[in-house]
Amino acid sequence: MLLSETIYFWPFLVYAAAAFAIVGILIGLSWVLGERHTGKTTGEPYESGIPVTGNARLRFSSHFYLIAMFFVIFDLDAAFIIAWAVSFRELGLPGYLGILVFILILLAVLIYELGIGALNFGPDGKKILRSKSKGK
Repeated sequence: MLLSETIYFWPFLVYAAAAFAIVGILIGLSWVLGERHTGKTTGEPYESGIPVTGNARLRFSSHFYLIAMFFVIFDLDAAFIIAWAVSFRELGLPGYLGILVFILILLAVLIYELGIGALNFGPDGKKILRSKSKGK
C-alpha cells in the first residue's frame, strides 16, 4: 500500500472502531443493568393478553401466495403506467407506443390467466350445483 493511500484510509478505520466500540458498550451495559425476568410466561409470545391456543405454524393454501404474486405484479404494472402518465408529454409517440405494447402484453397475460383458471379461487359453482342435483 502506498503512503498516500494509507493516509486517506485511517479515518475509516477510526470510524469503524468507534462504531463497534459504541455498539459493544451499549450491549454490555444493557446486559449488566437490564432486568432479569423469570416468570413462567416470559418466553411466550404476547397476543394482546389472550392466552395462546393452538400452533402458530398454520398451513396456507397455495392460492394465498398466488394472490400475493398477482398483487405484486399488477402493483408494479400500475407504477409503470403512472410513471408513463407523469411524463406523457416528454415521451411523445414512441412513449405512447411503448406503453400501448406494455398494456397489450398485460391484457394478454390477464386473459391467459383467466383462461387457465389461475384466478378462480372459490369453489366452482357448476360443480356444486351438479353435486346437489345428484343428491336429490
